[in-house]
Amino acid sequence: MTEDITAHLKEFAVLQGADLVGVADLRRLEGIRTIPADLLTPYTHGVVFGVHFPFDVFEPIIDAPTALYSRQQTTANNLLDHIGFRVQQRLSSQGHRAQALPASLVVDKQDWWPNLPTKAVARAAGLGWMGKNLLIINPRYGARVRYAVVLTDAPLTPDQPMPFRCGNCTKCVEACPVEAIKGAAWEEHPADRETALFFDRCLGKLKDDFAVRPEIGQPICGICIKACPWTNPRRL
Repeated sequence: MTEDITAHLKEFAVLQGADLVGVADLRRLEGIRTIPADLLTPYTHGVVFGVHFPFDVFEPIIDAPTALYSRQQTTANNLLDHIGFRVQQRLSSQGHRAQALPASLVVDKQDWWPNLPTKAVARAAGLGWMGKNLLIINPRYGARVRYAVVLTDAPLTPDQPMPFRCGNCTKCVEACPVEAIKGAAWEEHPADRETALFFDRCLGKLKDDFAVRPEIGQPICGICIKACPWTNPRRL
């Protein structure tokens, strides 16, 4: 019965536009920082869904994001919010608690932190492993996927996380224009983001350079996404 509920919900999310759907057991996120601190208390599972960008969106990126990528980033986030709203409605109509978390919403602008780190939930939901650039690397799409989450108490069947598969690759480390990626490795996930990144370097480049360019207008990059061999289907 639980498997049927899970399968039907995943099918529903795909019909709304999702390319990837997974379910995370929230116990795997024990100790993670959330805003508010008791955000996860009423819930047992996170339904994670992703939408992918074609590699052609990243191919023109050399040393900065493009206007095309910026516009498509906004489109992807809007689509994710739509999917999340519909999945939330579906679960609620079935008598379950459900809370959709908006895509790319930064709540703490000082520490640059969301309600819940979506990448951590996506990893727990088996949609990919956390790469050296601290992005989720999916075996099919690499890092060119945006994700969002719906929290619920529905009795779903969780998926299993994937093992770290970056190996000795350092393509993202070499590509970063501010040398923000440290090249560390781990079995499951880093202890914190500073283990993986010089986070201030990364955020500074995004906020103080790329986001203020009128054709970009938001803190995005895409350079390390393009550099990842898993991202480019023609490199594998």
